[in-house]
Amino acid sequence: MTLSEPQALLTESSKMLGLDGQKMPKSYDNMSSLREPLEQISEKISTMPTDSARVRLSGPGDPEKCLVWQLHLTYSDQDIKEWATQGCQNTGIGCLECKKPVNDAIKAELELIHKEAEQFENDHDFVRSILLERGEKARESVRETLVEASLAIDLSVWQ
Repeated sequence: MTLSEPQALLTESSKMLGLDGQKMPKSYDNMSSLREPLEQISEKISTMPTDSARVRLSGPGDPEKCLVWQLHLTYSDQDIKEWATQGCQNTGIGCLECKKPVNDAIKAELELIHKEAEQFENDHDFVRSILLERGEKARESVRETLVEASLAIDLSVWQ
């Protein structure tokens, strides 16, 4: 099919809230950026609010009511999710302990991004060459798509 209707591609945690549980516009200062220093990101994660009903370590919690759980859905494998769920509900772990695997996973991902970004920051000619090359590829692709779409809807303008 030439002109198929786009479909949504959603992940298990398709909507990520800010670090305070609200939406995440830049003006709320409740987010972390990809290029932010890793120490600041760790600090923000460690101060994220958790299940407000769990006021003591000895009290059970509910991961579904915890903001950190959204991060676990994105960054943790099944074993870590089960560990966090059991530990929270059965008072086996505290909130800071629950945040550690998420923090480690986010830092590992961002370290790669920071390393890649350094390459581009230091070599402007390399960035320029990528933009020119990819721009030409994009123009070719657009031309082909326009011809294909115009044939599909019988527009002789593009032929």
